[in-house]
This record gives sequence, C-alpha cells and structure tokens, in this order.
Amino acid sequence: MTRKQVFTGSPWESTVGYCRAIRVGNRIEVAGTTAMKDGEVIGPGDPYEQTKYILQVIRQALNELGADVTHVVRTRMFVTDISKWEEIGRAHGEVFRDIQPVATMVEVKALIDPLLLVEIEAEAILD
Repeated sequence: MTRKQVFTGSPWESTVGYCRAIRVGNRIEVAGTTAMKDGEVIGPGDPYEQTKYILQVIRQALNELGADVTHVVRTRMFVTDISKWEEIGRAHGEVFRDIQPVATMVEVKALIDPLLLVEIEAEAILD
C-alpha cells in the first residue's frame, strides 16, 4: 500500500524519526500532537487553549491527507493534570460533539516541555 506522510518541520521529526501523520490505504494515524509552534508553547498554563490549538494542527494534517475531523474514530488525550479534564473536554467537544469518536484521557507525569499540559493522538478511517 502507498504511504503518504505529513511533516510539520519540527526539528524532532528528523531527530526522533517520525512524521505528524501518515495515511496508509484508508487509515490515517496522527502522532501525539502538542501546542508547540516554532519552538514556543501556545497557551502556557491554559489547557483549553492548548487543546484548541492541538486540534487545529490535527485538522490540518488530516486535510493534507484527504480527510477531515468527521473521519476521526479515536482520540487519545494525555494530560498532566486530570483535574483540568473539563477544560480539555470542552475544547474536544467543540470539535467532536457531533462526530463522537471513541476517546481516552489519561494523566501522565510530564510531557516533553513542562509548559505543555496536553498531547493528543488521533486515528481516522476514510470511507
């Protein structure tokens, strides 16, 4: 099957050896995505703003691979403070309220930068 990849230009992509998203056949996998742009954290201290930004990046990656958020069947949210679940969930719901993919939210000890509060993965299937 043909593999089509999306890269964001993050220095970590080449160092670690990954892409933002990959499409193989009718499946798309989006890597763990955080609120980083040009080495700066978007919305430090604000899990709602970080989640909104992350979902925009995921939406862009899906679009580049011929899909959109309506094709998402699963999201995984890694958060550094589970007590902030409502703020994160509100941003997630603004995108997925009518789509309702399966979703997981788990608390993790830390992300790659201490200012990052949320990391999200997504899976999509095209009809």
